[in-house]
Amino acid sequence: MTEDPFLRWNLTPVINASGTMTGIGASRVAPEVRASVAGILGEFVGIDELQARASSVIARATGAAAGCITTCAAAAMSQTVAACLTGTDIAKIEALPRVAGERRVLLSLGHMVNYGAPVDQAIRIAGAEVVPVGTAAACETWHLRAALEQGAVAAMYVVSHHTVRANELPLDVFVATCREFGVPVIVDMASEYDLRGPVALGAAAAIYSGHKFLQGITSGVVAGTSDLVRATYLQHMGIGRTMKAGKESVLGAMAALELWEARDHAAARATEETRVDSLMQDLADIPGLALARHADWTGNPITRVRIAVDPGAAGFNAWELAGRLGSRSPRIAVRDDLIERQELYLDPCNLTNSEAKTVAAAIRAEAARFRDRGDGCRIGWSDAKAAREAAAQAWRGDSHET
Repeated sequence: MTEDPFLRWNLTPVINASGTMTGIGASRVAPEVRASVAGILGEFVGIDELQARASSVIARATGAAAGCITTCAAAAMSQTVAACLTGTDIAKIEALPRVAGERRVLLSLGHMVNYGAPVDQAIRIAGAEVVPVGTAAACETWHLRAALEQGAVAAMYVVSHHTVRANELPLDVFVATCREFGVPVIVDMASEYDLRGPVALGAAAAIYSGHKFLQGITSGVVAGTSDLVRATYLQHMGIGRTMKAGKESVLGAMAALELWEARDHAAARATEETRVDSLMQDLADIPGLALARHADWTGNPITRVRIAVDPGAAGFNAWELAGRLGSRSPRIAVRDDLIERQELYLDPCNLTNSEAKTVAAAIRAEAARFRDRGDGCRIGWSDAKAAREAAAQAWRGDSHET
């Protein structure tokens, strides 16, 4: 029996030029994390004891009073909201999602986004009522104050490239205003590098993904006040039981956090910049492609290659190029959040130097194919979107292999 999972299970390998996307496995798990997890897999350990040790690691890395590990950041959102509804009352924990008393959770309308599932659903699962604050393109202090005056058990703030950044309330203002009313703020920082900022500003809890920038295995990291973390952990006696983290997730997150603390971030950034330089150079002369260095939307220390496609000069649309790259073997995944604007992005954080060269060569080859065959610009964005949705629906339905 082959040990190669791609051969054994007939899987298509992926070259990840898109970043830390959950749909393709988020990030490479660091070797040090894999070694730590391997050491616990064949053994037994008290999970409560392991989580207590994790709390110490989280506290040191984030500046929070305590912490715990969940299965993922989405689970952490549900469990921290649940904690605000129940505190440490076991009877209330067991009663969820039935809630007695206040259950309003405030969320800026511009933060009510879909990260693969709706943010508001992660809140509603706990039994809370989601209260949109402001409008999609503007959340002002008077919007927040008006909502707080009507009562709330918690407020959620999402830091993500998905949110509407224009005219959003800054995190410090949001937290400070909520604290005036005694309302705890939960900050979703799933893909963000800043481990200490939200807690330092007074957030009751900050949530991180253990398998994105931290390069651990699938997990969520909750850092916050002792009371809220204790109540969050106790949700494993209720709705959190369906989201419980195993020994491998807890230990993997601990190892990833310690590795992040010891990481030479300047050297890692320099390596990524070298890949960006290589991609820019290798793609510079392709007709119809305008290249630019693009700083991260939320301020993380990442530079990406922005490729703006001029369909008239290139002979193809951005979504056609992305589709061709995704049909290759190995499949090449690019960042396509803004592809309807004829833009795609190449993220260096999960590429090796050789993979960056492979990506550049593939883009050149596909661009040449479009020019030689003249079959580009035939698929409009609405048609491309419909095709993607149909393909996704077919995969999720009964047509996929069993």
